[in-house]
Amino acid sequence: VKASRKPKYKTRGYNRCRRCGRPRGYFRKFGICRICLRELAHSGVIPGLTKSSW
Repeated sequence: VKASRKPKYKTRGYNRCRRCGRPRGYFRKFGICRICLRELAHSGVIPGLTKSSW
């Protein structure tokens, strides 16, 4: 509801996750939040994205 409204000023607009609507932890490159990105990466939906370990 709140995200669907157009902001009074352009700078007040903010990005939300396309999948769950979360406003925080947003990745512009993918258009989703960090939690959804992790879930999709683990399931292999996003090609070329692997979990790093060192």
